[in-house]
Amino acid sequence: MTMRPAHSARFDAEHLQQIAPVRLGGGIDAGWAFDGASGAGVDVCVIDSGVESGHPDVGEVQGGVLVEMPRGATEPRLVEGPHPDVFGHGTACAGIIRRVAPDCNLFSARVLGARLSGRADGFAAGLRWAIDHDMDVVNLSLGTDRLEHAGRFHELADEAFFKGVVLVCAANNMPRRTFPADYATVISVAAHQGRDPFRFDYNPVPPVEFGAPGIEVEVAWTQGRRQRVTGNSFAAPHLAGLVARMMSKHPGLTPFQVKSALLELADNARHSVDLR
Repeated sequence: MTMRPAHSARFDAEHLQQIAPVRLGGGIDAGWAFDGASGAGVDVCVIDSGVESGHPDVGEVQGGVLVEMPRGATEPRLVEGPHPDVFGHGTACAGIIRRVAPDCNLFSARVLGARLSGRADGFAAGLRWAIDHDMDVVNLSLGTDRLEHAGRFHELADEAFFKGVVLVCAANNMPRRTFPADYATVISVAAHQGRDPFRFDYNPVPPVEFGAPGIEVEVAWTQGRRQRVTGNSFAAPHLAGLVARMMSKHPGLTPFQVKSALLELADNARHSVDLR
């Protein structure tokens, strides 16, 4: 039996709350949000272990940065340009995003090493790079639970919010706080048991707002492979792809408007999303 990630039970039928969607303008529905959209023109950065450019499920990566923390160094070193995925996690996230928003521009900021670990300084530098390079959407299937870094990531999340950069963050797989996923300015995501990459739910109870597929899902991996995985990490890129798709149809949407539209489109907002 698969061990389920923390918060995923919120999206089970017996716990999921029905919500009354707030109507914006003429009303937000799947046609308004997605019809004719493919993510074209939207820059999406995956901050992770790297992305395997050329993978059949990923396609080409348009650019990125390798964030290095050399032994004894006090500051991260940023090397812009191509770099491999040293684990597979980032490629998995990128493949999910590409599945939902096939024509988006993918970028990679590698801040994690071969053991899928890294330092908060490197993580912050990668996020800073994405904000400074005017990414439209940033997928963060990682975080830190160290309180000493909470303030730094709070400032970065706020800066992204006011600059119009949408941060989509996976909740921790364990029931503990994690930054920046816990901040109100980001879109926080946990796994639910669905399989349809275009269906998601809204949860009004903190700390996580949205549920998307992330339990026993098939994803891209390194060396052109695929594998089946479970984790909140793989729920977040589903929302990142949908955000990219929406922003390609409605350029200039603010993070606040994007989040409001997602609430309207959630399955448990008394209607369903069908993009096909």
